[in-house]
Amino acid sequence: MAFNVEIDSHSGFCGGVIRAISEAENILSGAEGRRLYSLGAIVHNDAELSRLEAKGLSTINIESLSSIPEGSRVLFRAHGEPPSTYSKARERGLEIIDCTCPVVLKLQRSIAEAYERTSGNGGQIIIFGKVGHAEVLGLLGQTDGKAIVIDGISSLRKALADKTINISSPIEVFSQTTKSPAEYSEICSALEEAMSKEHELSIVQFRGTGLLKTHSTICSQVAFRHSELSEFALRHDIVVFVSGKDSSNGKVLCELCKSLNIRTYHISNEDDVRPEWFRKDDRVGVCGATSTPQWQLEAVAERIMSFE
Repeated sequence: MAFNVEIDSHSGFCGGVIRAISEAENILSGAEGRRLYSLGAIVHNDAELSRLEAKGLSTINIESLSSIPEGSRVLFRAHGEPPSTYSKARERGLEIIDCTCPVVLKLQRSIAEAYERTSGNGGQIIIFGKVGHAEVLGLLGQTDGKAIVIDGISSLRKALADKTINISSPIEVFSQTTKSPAEYSEICSALEEAMSKEHELSIVQFRGTGLLKTHSTICSQVAFRHSELSEFALRHDIVVFVSGKDSSNGKVLCELCKSLNIRTYHISNEDDVRPEWFRKDDRVGVCGATSTPQWQLEAVAERIMSFE
């Protein structure tokens, strides 16, 4: 077999993950001797986590925050944390290494401001995101846990049907930064249609009321990845998508590839690649999520070329 293997030049860590990992590596390479704790996985990629743990990074959960030694350094990853986590860390005398992505920080501030605007007039905040995701928990914290989380169009329809969402009152909508732009647009359009009918107005008339505010909060780097990856999937005979199984962004992007190229395979590392997937003269595309390191994409490409 003779493969033409191309690694997607736009795959790999996003800016927020690069910043968090670089900060962790700088601290771990220091000579102070104190350990560095990461509150949650710094990146949803087992291979990269293992590499960092070998350097001395310890991953903990929120429950463990109360048991680590006072004065310990705790890294808040790019996903962000709710205000309550900052309070707990400070109460314990812990040193916070805040690596929250600037895009997420901006979103947190926007939601906090929107909550202040709507809480006095019976309005609601809706967040399009994965229920239980670390970033979403941080966003919920800006509203004292009162925002409504919608994970897709079916979830929206259910919330409308059971009146969890009050479409007679003002609503502001935000998205988790790593979600699908197409899905977010669909949700916003469906909500606008439902609210315009509730108020017995045409879509154009309803838009003039200001009762629905939809905020553009998907990371521009992620939004670009969707359009770029669509083209990448279409120009290859087979796509090998590399990401950790727990990566929310990885699941979204891999499904995008599969919707355009049925010969898309989702793997965690180079050991998952199987020679029987490939055909003679295949144009092979190797790509990944914003949590997939470049070195892992290269290792996968090398494994594929070894089958020739």
